[in-house]
Amino acid sequence: MDTQDTAHPAFLQQHGETLLVPVRVFPRSNRNELTIQTDGLHVRLTAPPVEGAANEALIALLAERLKLPKRAVCVARGASGRQKTIEIVGLSAEEFWRRLQ
Repeated sequence: MDTQDTAHPAFLQQHGETLLVPVRVFPRSNRNELTIQTDGLHVRLTAPPVEGAANEALIALLAERLKLPKRAVCVARGASGRQKTIEIVGLSAEEFWRRLQ
């Protein structure tokens, strides 16, 4: 089954009001960029991975792209690594997919 034909990518996990999204972060990139891969989101950030700067930039970028307040997006797991799980409150998997299109 192709993810293009489904309502949302297979990597998204909905738990009640909370949506869990796997993200791979590439800090110190040339530009901020978000791409959808089969294993989750790949996010390139200009911010360095020091003192939470990359995590803050990740939250800001996702909140902006999804048209959500920053408080609705947080790093649930992997705060100090490149592979993270992002928790988004108040957004369905279908709406997440629609807003990223």
